[in-house]
Amino acid sequence: MQNLTSTCSMVPSPFNYYKCAVIPNIHMQYSNHLHKTMDLQSSALGYFIFFSISLLFPLLILFLLKNPSHPSTATATAPTYPLLGSILTIWRNKQRRVQWISDMILSTPTLTFTLHRPLGYRQLFTANAANVQHLLKNHFYNYPKGAAFRATLRDFLGDGIFNADADNWKFQRQLSSHQFNTKSLRRFVETVVDEELSDRLVPVLGGAASSAAAVDLQDILQRFAFDNICRIAFGYDPAYLLPSLPEVEFAEVFDSALNLISERFNSNIPFLWKINRALGLGKEKKLMGKIDEVREFAKKIMREKESELRRRSTLESEDLLSSFLRSGQSDEEFVVDVVICFILAGRDTTSAALTWFFWLLSSHPEVEAEILREINQGKDSDIGGGGAYDEVKSMVYTHAAISEAMRLYPPVPVSTKSALNDDVLPDGTVVRKGTRISYHPYAMGRVEEVWGADWAEFRPRRWLEEAEEEKGRWRFVGRDPYTYPVFQAGPRICLGKDMAYLQMKRVVAGILRRFTVVPAEEGFSPVYVSDFTSKMKGGFMVRVRDRVRS
Repeated sequence: MQNLTSTCSMVPSPFNYYKCAVIPNIHMQYSNHLHKTMDLQSSALGYFIFFSISLLFPLLILFLLKNPSHPSTATATAPTYPLLGSILTIWRNKQRRVQWISDMILSTPTLTFTLHRPLGYRQLFTANAANVQHLLKNHFYNYPKGAAFRATLRDFLGDGIFNADADNWKFQRQLSSHQFNTKSLRRFVETVVDEELSDRLVPVLGGAASSAAAVDLQDILQRFAFDNICRIAFGYDPAYLLPSLPEVEFAEVFDSALNLISERFNSNIPFLWKINRALGLGKEKKLMGKIDEVREFAKKIMREKESELRRRSTLESEDLLSSFLRSGQSDEEFVVDVVICFILAGRDTTSAALTWFFWLLSSHPEVEAEILREINQGKDSDIGGGGAYDEVKSMVYTHAAISEAMRLYPPVPVSTKSALNDDVLPDGTVVRKGTRISYHPYAMGRVEEVWGADWAEFRPRRWLEEAEEEKGRWRFVGRDPYTYPVFQAGPRICLGKDMAYLQMKRVVAGILRRFTVVPAEEGFSPVYVSDFTSKMKGGFMVRVRDRVRS
């Protein structure tokens, strides 16, 4: 076309007019028609592939179910088939995926299990502490989140810190780290947490005690944690924890998006969700609608902060969102990614840990009595006292009890990486480039060789020894982060670890000082479910009673 145009400008004539104006126009019309035809063909091809798979795949499964005579016996409890891998066993255990994978891992001599997915996909799961150290520290740069991981979660988490690698991750971590110094932690405990306790959580539980009505503690703790993270990270108070416990549309939308993106992440045939997304079908269509709502909420928080920064050149306290906006970051979508990631971190992790903690505590009165003794020994018995930060720092037994609850029910039960290059793990497992490999804190808390024959018992004293300098006092004895990777380990260790412990201990003290909390249903046994965090299916209904003070 470039040569044709230059020739036309040099030799004007009626023929050249036809040659240079009419012919290109016909060419462009034909080209547009051709592209439209190709688009229609591509769309038709996509539908054909999708519906062909939808029809043929179930037939193939039925055939194998009726003819199971030649499965591979690589693992006796997870037989594999050509093309299908272990899909039949995976589907049978869909409702208890985390527990089933844990059982598989613990049944192997090296604590490493290979899951065969359909079409030749393989995923490694490990509870071997040496392997975890290899992944998270010694060979950290060979095990990023990976392109497949990021692509799967990008619609929801974008390029936020939980979905970032390399320089983007380093930038966000460095900027975020300033919010977790001692001064910030002290302010967090003595202002944000204590105000939420005295003004919201205690009145809500007090109302439940007065009415003798059952309340969902899991929901209450999520509301509490959400208000906390929004105030400390964004300087924004959503006021979700109110005595009336109003319906919160955003919380429902966020939970729905989290559940749907988790299904996508754990999809056994990844290209199916990609086809559904491209065609706007099924759960993918619903997911994208929920994500749009979540992102609109995050944009609202961001824009309110931008407006505040324009009005006031200095703030009394610099929150995380202000730091990102002042860093010169002009990409609105990126800042929204940051907001969503911190909502996920602050809302779902500590609330999950506390929900399981209070359930375990309800059947262990001796542990509750020891925690109460420790609370009553504190220098400041009232919420809001000037020594709140020092008080929770000194709650050693409570720290051990929370750690023990998270050993059994880690807030994040599985964490996944991807191999950048071929490698061999310390236990001899060969890892091929591109392989997804997950370390499994849920399984790691159940390794008998590490925790003893009584690993299934809730026993905080396994974390303690008596302090030599003062009789009757405890000293906390932690585990290395590769044996107990509840807060990750290595360069990506959780920045909010200390903040989480301080928040949880203050909540435990604030509740148990005033109330007893028991399951609404006697003998209640929760059903464990997990999207990305450990939760109780249907919530945790409890009855709250005022504590009789001696």
